[in-house]
Parts: sequence; structure tokens; C-alpha cells
Amino acid sequence: MKIRSFTSAVVAAASLALALTVSGCGGDASSAAGTLKVGWVVDPCWSQVPVAADLGYFDETGVKVDIVPFPTGAAALEALAGGGVDVATGGDVPTAAAALKNPRVRVIADGARWAEGRFIARRSAGIDSIDDLAGRRIAVPLGSSAHYFATKFLAEANVQAELVQTGPAEIVTAVTNGDVDAVAVFQPALAKVVAALGSDAVQLQGKEKYSQHSLYLTNADTLSAKQDELADFVSALQKADQPLQDRDPAALAAVAKATGLDQELIAGVAEEFTFKTELGPELAADLADRARWAQSIGRVPQDAQIPDYNTVIVDSVLAGGNQ
Repeated sequence: MKIRSFTSAVVAAASLALALTVSGCGGDASSAAGTLKVGWVVDPCWSQVPVAADLGYFDETGVKVDIVPFPTGAAALEALAGGGVDVATGGDVPTAAAALKNPRVRVIADGARWAEGRFIARRSAGIDSIDDLAGRRIAVPLGSSAHYFATKFLAEANVQAELVQTGPAEIVTAVTNGDVDAVAVFQPALAKVVAALGSDAVQLQGKEKYSQHSLYLTNADTLSAKQDELADFVSALQKADQPLQDRDPAALAAVAKATGLDQELIAGVAEEFTFKTELGPELAADLADRARWAQSIGRVPQDAQIPDYNTVIVDSVLAGGNQ
């Protein structure tokens, strides 16, 4: 089992490999028989991957894994589409869009749910409720799960605000400098904002919570050729579930090391997640909802045919891992 250290140089190399694959210059860069190349987004949402690597669960199930870090789910999914990786991690919003573009993408597992999406605003800006966001500037990574719940919560409250494209790495600076009055972002950037604002932070959540899915995906060809390896991979993820749910220090340390984040911050973020590798009955409807939202805001063509996501989700890998 091989795991590549997360450094800016490695992410740059992964981005270059992605560019070559997508442009057609790199050919099929997926792994050899018996090995899975996993495009892992460097994010606690997919904590099972570093935990399974460091605690030996991949070795226990007998799967050889080459973990390639990616900065975003969209980038990992592009690599999957181009044949650069066998498995990719991605949230429900980019996954729903990816399935519109690539009919061969398959969801094989949902590793975690996060139902704590929320705005973080500056109390000193006179904000105490979502109603107070009317006319305000809100930093958000557009096209992401945070963009989804931001528009959902604002529409629910019948509030109009200005959403400002801001990458997760720039979110903290944007709100602490006063360039924006609030942010909508996912973890762990959200926790960093709360820590930076301290007592000035006010946290605002809509009435109907948004539950983010942390998905594992492959393509139809890999599903056919590497069913056993995929089943062993998912089995290792399931072994990592309980240590994460128990907030086992060794598991949290593995996530902290892989993400380059402080272990105390990781512990706080982990408290908001349910780590259980499964495929829930609500997933297909949730993906269809995300696809309709993407169409409604022009992120995907209006004439794009929304698939039956039940055909995108395959439970044979998870069933194999449970045997």
C-alpha cells in the first residue's frame, strides 16, 4: 500500500497529471491489475482513507492502494473521467454534475454525512439572523455544496444577498478583513473561520438542514475489471468507521497527518460527522435534487437530461465488502 504525502508539490503534480489526462496527452493512467489508484480529496470528509492506510486496514483486506491527493472533488472527478484514477472522492453536488457529463460514473459508497452546513457571520456587522444577510456580501466557493446550502437557506428565508466567489483557502481572510460580512463554506474551512472570528462569530443555519454526502466513485470499466479490489477497498473503509465514530486518537492523528491540520481542529470537525460507509435510500433523490439545483442556477445546461441516479448508484461493491 502506498500513500503519497500531502504537500503543495504533490498537489501540483496531481494537477499536472489531471491536465495531461483530460487533454488526452497522458493516456490511461489508471493502476495495474491488483492495485487501485485512489484520487483522494485532502479533506476530513473522507477520513476513512488515511485511517485505513495508517491503521493497516487496507493491508488487512489485502488491497493495494496508491493514494493520490487532490485539492477538490471536481478535480478528482475529472481525473476519474479521464482514466487517471480508479476511484475518486467527491461531495454530492459535484457528483450529481459529474454524472450528467459522464454516464459511466458509478457511486459505490457514501462514507460520511454532514448535516451542519451553516453561515458564519460577523456579529459586529449587525448580523444575528439569516434575515440580516439581506443585501450583504457572502463569501462562498461557487458550484460547491456550500453554494447549494447558501442558496437553499437564503431562498427559504426569502432573502437576497450577494454571493462572492471565494476559494476555501481565502475564506478566513475575506471575512476577517471585512471584505465580506459572512461566509458559507464546508469543513474544515468553516472551523477555521469560527476560530478566527472568536466571539464575533455568529452561526446561522436554515430551518431545513442540508446533509452533505461524502461519496466514493468509480467508473463502469473499473467496476467490471476490479470488482474484488473495490470490495476490499470498501471493506477497509468500513473498518475505519468505528475508530472515527469513537474519536480514537490514533484515527484522528492519521487524519491530521494526512490533511496537515491540527489534531484538535480535526477532533472538533469530526464531532459534526457521522462516519458510516453505506448507501442510504435517500441518496438517489438527493443527487437528483442537487442536479436540478445546478440546472436552476446555470451550472449545467438547461437541456441536460437528469439521469435516474438509482442506475448511477451500485450496491454490489458494498455488498461484497460486507461478506
